Amino acid sequence: MTITLAVDAMGGDKAPFVTIEGIALARKKHPTILFKVYGLESSVIPELKKHGLWETKNIQFVPCSEVISGDTEPRLAIRQFKDSSMRCAIQAVSDGEANAVISAGNTGAYMVLSKLLLKTIPGLQRPAITTLLPTKDGKGVVMLDLGANVHVPADVLVQFCIMGQAFSKSVQGVPNPSVALLNIGSEELKGTTVLKEAQTMIQKSGAVANYKGFIEGDDIFDSKVNVIVTDGFTGNVALKTIEGTVNFFGGLMREELKRTWVSKLGAFLSRSAFQAFKKRLDPRRYNGAQFLGLRGISIKSHGGTDGFGFSCALSVAVDLAEHKVNESLEREIESLHEKLIIAESSAGLE
Repeated sequence: MTITLAVDAMGGDKAPFVTIEGIALARKKHPTILFKVYGLESSVIPELKKHGLWETKNIQFVPCSEVISGDTEPRLAIRQFKDSSMRCAIQAVSDGEANAVISAGNTGAYMVLSKLLLKTIPGLQRPAITTLLPTKDGKGVVMLDLGANVHVPADVLVQFCIMGQAFSKSVQGVPNPSVALLNIGSEELKGTTVLKEAQTMIQKSGAVANYKGFIEGDDIFDSKVNVIVTDGFTGNVALKTIEGTVNFFGGLMREELKRTWVSKLGAFLSRSAFQAFKKRLDPRRYNGAQFLGLRGISIKSHGGTDGFGFSCALSVAVDLAEHKVNESLEREIESLHEKLIIAESSAGLE
């Protein structure tokens, strides 16, 4: 079966330059994938020609007349922009013409359109932005939500725990993934009312197997659990802080290594170690987060990424589609439907 990816070429800070460059890089890695590229004819075709992608057998350009910008309100994205590159790309997955959709565009608009056109898996209230972050043991940790839902009630946090657990089973192959809620401390008395309510629901209902309680921000990379759950506001702040910290220390290291001839010599002798270190911490390699909970694969790329980062997001989509992860997730969540009902009913318990 040929995997088809629907790509919003107009999404992102430097689209379509970055998106088309990303497709060119991903095409070398995945030569059998069909890329359906959606965008403005006047902008996209020159970029396709520049990269030698115009009129090639596995690149299909679909012209669109509208673009959803970064400041477009989600409600307007629904009511207007019927022929936008973002909406048309999502519609391709909804119509069964593509296996996954990828966009680096407006997160809010992308989320509401994905939810509208792809629908949520029965039993779930909201989708959540989900990805794998690097850990010490190299296996990675599943983290959600990373920005889709700013305000999340306790029962939805419990659903996120179950969704994350299902994702870890399907993607990482972990038989019984451990789950924790991100908090300002591991003690039960710490945290917001919503976090405490979510933990009480989990404990009383038994809805989340292998629940480990609260976890702090400095434990994210320590391989203590397989899944970390939080609301979209906290998750997005944590993610952006991680990215900023990596870039900050990377810049400082480069400055110090160039300061004296001794440090330059040391850098030369240790170049292989530094290259490996840089590769492991490169945020572009972890670009590409799934809107988990939808009846279709919808991948969000960082809007400010470069061509290599966008190609990594495309590779995430390919991997999820090839392994039919969404079908596995639906089956896993369906099997946990009774636990979802129990967790929701336990919200009224004292």
